[in-house]
Amino acid sequence: MGTREFRAAACGLLSFEPGGANRPREPTVRSRRPVEPVRPKIDQPRINEAIRVSEVRLISETGEQIGIKARKDALDYAFEKNLDLVEVAGESDPPVCRVMDYGKYRYEQEQKAKLARKHQLQVHVKEIKLRPKISTNDYNTKKGHVVRFLKDRAKVKVTIMFRGREQTHPQRGEQLLMQLAKDVSDIGVVESAPLQDGRNMTMMLGPLRNPGGVDKSSPSENPAAQGASDGSVADAPPSEPVPVPPVPADSPADAVADSGPGEAASSAEAPEKEADDA
Repeated sequence: MGTREFRAAACGLLSFEPGGANRPREPTVRSRRPVEPVRPKIDQPRINEAIRVSEVRLISETGEQIGIKARKDALDYAFEKNLDLVEVAGESDPPVCRVMDYGKYRYEQEQKAKLARKHQLQVHVKEIKLRPKISTNDYNTKKGHVVRFLKDRAKVKVTIMFRGREQTHPQRGEQLLMQLAKDVSDIGVVESAPLQDGRNMTMMLGPLRNPGGVDKSSPSENPAAQGASDGSVADAPPSEPVPVPPVPADSPADAVADSGPGEAASSAEAPEKEADDA
């Protein structure tokens, strides 16, 4: 047996049999116990047979107070209605139970919770770190990130990091933060002014509610509204005259009415002359 085989045998990797060939030992695999996943505990009210008290205060499916009943009588009443007996107030003495369709009740509660989560506004906070001696290109890159975060309706925490003697000039960091706030003023607003905390100076930026929008009710943008607020009446723009089409004369009376006073007199004298000639 060589040196390698001896070392392998000492480590237990080979099996020795007198007069037999050395063969690798089969590794033994220890069986693992199955690990059951931890399921989240869901708080649910006790229903039907899970209610273990002797007496309950029973409420009907219409909300009517029936009174204190024994547990068996309350279950019989609920089963006659083909409904469930649900414990709604287990802390009271005796517990309050209501007759209802528990499946429909759970469905309505889930729909309400889903609707509440849908209308819930989630606020995300992003962080950008700068140096007081940041270059122009790096500043523009960081500003682009801030603009992108604000357009995604997220808040941005801007941090200025000071090192060494830079701490003796905090005004430089404040000027840099205010310059950044001025550059993104069209889509963001300062929610927290620059505040120094040790070696860092932080400022919080938040998105505007209506970025890029114009308030139509603003007096500066609407002269008519400004005049109304001052008590004066704004001058309306002059309107162009509307041409009136001529009305055709359908009858002699209309023609006389449409003609001038001179034409009416001449038309009245013509029949008199014809009578004199006759």
